[in-house]
Amino acid sequence: MMTPGLLWLGVLMVVPCLLIFVMAFYERGIYGGIDWDAFTFDNFKRAVEPLYLGIFFDSARVAGLSTLLALIIGYPAAYAIVKAPARWQTALLFLAILPFWTNYLIRTYAWIVLLNPAGLINGALKSIGLITEPLPILYNEFAVIVGLVYNYVPFVILAIYSALQRLDPSYAEASRDLGAGAIATFARITLPLTAPGVAAGAVFVFVLSIGNFITPDLLGGGKFLMAGNLIYDQFLTARDWPFGASLSLILIALMLLLLFAQALATARARGERGTAHA
Repeated sequence: MMTPGLLWLGVLMVVPCLLIFVMAFYERGIYGGIDWDAFTFDNFKRAVEPLYLGIFFDSARVAGLSTLLALIIGYPAAYAIVKAPARWQTALLFLAILPFWTNYLIRTYAWIVLLNPAGLINGALKSIGLITEPLPILYNEFAVIVGLVYNYVPFVILAIYSALQRLDPSYAEASRDLGAGAIATFARITLPLTAPGVAAGAVFVFVLSIGNFITPDLLGGGKFLMAGNLIYDQFLTARDWPFGASLSLILIALMLLLLFAQALATARARGERGTAHA
């Protein structure tokens, strides 16, 4: 039963990753491509030069800010859905994931319409007299973060909603019976017990954001370079496949490290929860 899925993953994920791994240890050919006779580690030495490390750090910073904002928006939304009457929860979840029914490019282009100097946001602010000149809210870091948060916040909502759904309500009831208020109950009971869901949502957003190249390209206007754009340019513009492969491996290693840390945190939380039940 698992064979079709394993074949799918093997052909479309494992094999490409192996090709990337192999290419990273060779040199670029004279006219692009790969010189299979020149084995080298220079690509990785080049990848840790200050210029490229700066791009990775900027990408991590933007991805981190996007993740934080997605959590700030997603947690209250998930909490509100859980607390809503049962007959409304399915409809609210449907609305949360509704953006996924639209193509990613269309959703990103829609933000260009909203954020450009003659767009809806600047037009509305000018019409009510809050501004006299259009705000520079497009083709910069702000626009990139807005686009990333909008596109990935549904992942946070779904992950935290799942964690909240599994939460035993008797814990909160016991906390209130012992005299704790709503804020103390949330801080000491609800939030720690839903930490695995928060971690899962955060990892989803961070991993998808740091490797994104479409949103920085469109909403950043080519003025803001992230790791995904750097890798894209190496493969399709500079035609330096080995260097692009080395950058890809570094990004993949970072993603795997985050996923591993999230899996450990989830396993630890489940173990602690099992001990508490015992």
